[in-house]
Amino acid sequence: MRIRDAVPEDASAACEVMRRSITELCAPDHGNDPVILGRWLSNKAPEIFRSWIRPGNSILVAADDHRILAVGCVTDDGEITLNYVSPDARFRGISTMLLAELEKRAVEDGNTMCRLESTETARRFYRARGYSEDGPAGLKFGTSSGYPMSRRVK
Repeated sequence: MRIRDAVPEDASAACEVMRRSITELCAPDHGNDPVILGRWLSNKAPEIFRSWIRPGNSILVAADDHRILAVGCVTDDGEITLNYVSPDARFRGISTMLLAELEKRAVEDGNTMCRLESTETARRFYRARGYSEDGPAGLKFGTSSGYPMSRRVK
């Protein structure tokens, strides 16, 4: 498995990973509510993904020889906006490796902090990797989760 910069040709496979991750792994956040799912999934489309590949974003994919297993993004100001793993690749350390690479990119851009908004599903994952909650949960996409978190990076 290797982590690399995303290219436009990754769009369909990357969106499939994100859509499956949200639908299959984030049920505690969306409760299988079709309205919430619709909002959350609405921008996980290939044409939108391709628009994210631009200066100011580091869009990364973790892939083996056959497929994309995870998708992540960090902005130039240290905000992690994506970190999704395929349900088929869960608990194999891929999200941890991807997060480390996202943090490395943030440091390369001159940041000393990374921040993100965690789902309930990922909250424990981020806490275990040194992230602290910065405030109460928001209502992202109509969910009751959306925990602002941050961590010092070097």
